[in-house]
Amino acid sequence: MTQYVIIGDGISGSSAAETLREEDPDSEITVITDEGEPLYNRILIKEHAKGKLPEAPISIHDEEWYDERDIDLSLNTHVTSVDTDEKIVRIHQGEDISYDKLLVATGGTPTQLPVENSDADGVHHFWTFQDARRIRESAEAGEEAVVVGAGLLGIDFAAVCGAQGVSGKYLMRGDRWWRYALSADGAEIMHEGMRDVGVEPVFDSGVGQFETDDDGHVTAAIDPNGDRHECDWAGVAIGLTFNTEFLRGAGLEEDNGIVVDEYMQTNVEDVYAAGDITRFYDVLLDQQAQNGSWGSAKEQGRVAAVNMAADDEDEVFEWVSSYSITHFDFPFLSFGHPTLGDEHAERRYSDTEWRRVAFKDGKIVGGVLIGDLSPQSKFKQLMREQRVVADQADVLMEKSVDLDDLAPAQSQEQ
Repeated sequence: MTQYVIIGDGISGSSAAETLREEDPDSEITVITDEGEPLYNRILIKEHAKGKLPEAPISIHDEEWYDERDIDLSLNTHVTSVDTDEKIVRIHQGEDISYDKLLVATGGTPTQLPVENSDADGVHHFWTFQDARRIRESAEAGEEAVVVGAGLLGIDFAAVCGAQGVSGKYLMRGDRWWRYALSADGAEIMHEGMRDVGVEPVFDSGVGQFETDDDGHVTAAIDPNGDRHECDWAGVAIGLTFNTEFLRGAGLEEDNGIVVDEYMQTNVEDVYAAGDITRFYDVLLDQQAQNGSWGSAKEQGRVAAVNMAADDEDEVFEWVSSYSITHFDFPFLSFGHPTLGDEHAERRYSDTEWRRVAFKDGKIVGGVLIGDLSPQSKFKQLMREQRVVADQADVLMEKSVDLDDLAPAQSQEQ
């Protein structure tokens, strides 16, 4: 009987556990998590913080779900180390757990700002359900907030401010939001969306330190320019620090995450990884890549489990991810790897419609759509087909994209 151990109960770990039970009905499956509750929807916790959703719809699995599938779930359990020679997972204040196949799906924890008082009461990160509960309490009680981190996670704080009627200052180090993927035209649409909900972008800013009151609660953010921004609470989203401390000495290759191949296997036999924590081989890009989307993590967990249970057949992870934002009067979607590429094509169609596609070696590797998301399936199709289309960018920038207007793929090779 094969013993599978999964460290982490996010969507990748849970997806793996479910798949393993289907693929290997007689096996023993143990899921270990340091959180105090089973799988919940990380996408929906932002709606809870905004005051839009109660807790019930956010939970995905209860403990009975694991019992029904004969999966041993260990909550509030901290892994201290992994011995890959002896195939043992060591637990803080608990018995060691042996494994035949191991999946690491521990994700990350929000990176803390390296400034004074960054751990003060009222300075929030946005990652767990418990974080969302605390943010909701602060937003319902406060009138002013500061947001730090000009990326996909930081904008959720701006949306919370808007939904809860909080006046916000969004402090950004550069001259625009998500400057690695958006030009000034696209970013300005997002800036206007923030202003419309009462959040003012402050460019070439950031936080040099937080001020606190006598009780240790945050009262203001001081930016590197010396400007003071008063706040009742602050939201910080400057990236993730991957949870790999317990893997020291385990022999796993790391490069800002755990390195895995297209089968989700690490360099150590019988050890796999999935989710945010992976630096995986992207078969479409033909290089190592990272992706933090929910759909990508779920599929990585499934693929890892299929390969863990297989004797000889291996399933490749091939996925075009997407991440959407619905906080404003217009939709936003990024797909693939929009920050990569050696060429770009973009066009603005109206005050709330903009499109940008990134190419590498003539092939689409990612993009951003604002206002009109209808071309996404066609762009993803071209990305999966790995067609060379950069020389026909004018067709891709038409308001209505018709792939029949592209030159046939075979003619490009003549």
